[in-house]
Amino acid sequence: MSGPRTPKGRARETVVRLADAYPGTARELCALNHNNSYELLVATILSAQTTDVRVNIVTPALFARYPTPETLAAANPSEVEEIIRSTGFYQAKTRSIVGMAQGVVERFGGEVPSAMEDLVTLPGVGRKTANVVRSVWFDLPGLPVDTHVTRLSKRLGLTEETDPVKIEYALNALVPAKERGALSLRLILHGRRVCLARAPRCEDCVLEDFCPSSRLPHGRRRGR
Repeated sequence: MSGPRTPKGRARETVVRLADAYPGTARELCALNHNNSYELLVATILSAQTTDVRVNIVTPALFARYPTPETLAAANPSEVEEIIRSTGFYQAKTRSIVGMAQGVVERFGGEVPSAMEDLVTLPGVGRKTANVVRSVWFDLPGLPVDTHVTRLSKRLGLTEETDPVKIEYALNALVPAKERGALSLRLILHGRRVCLARAPRCEDCVLEDFCPSSRLPHGRRRGR
């Protein structure tokens, strides 16, 4: 089968096929349990260097104790640390989420902002976290780049960039704004289930016929 030969063509086909393989909106695809933008922002900060499953285990108690930015902003750090300890790096994460809550209360009237330039001024919030909140909760353009997105975008020949911000900009040029958030989440799901880091399951991949890194005999293999 002759597949798309350019990064833009491969990106277009990837969007279509992964949408069929992993249907749903960005909010439906998001693995972090949340009920509002504040909870999503906290959960995303906590997800660094741990699993979404672990975050979902600790957030119910955290949000029961601190249901709003105002309550978290006034929290005793040692109490927060005890609740989130199992997520790892709990002291740094406590500083981040309490500082974030204080920033939201003091500078944004208690409402999580939606603008990238505002979000990244909050403690613990970089472009990746900001893009999660923008795309999942606010339904705005945002393409979070994690290790899965980095790996798959290179294997699919969408970009040779290795810096997450440069990867984000490169993919933004290839993907319609309304598709970016969902595509990121679908790439993450595909990276976890099929395009594994050490042993990609090319035989089960819906993108195999045009993937330049395919390990199957008929694929146009390229160096990883």
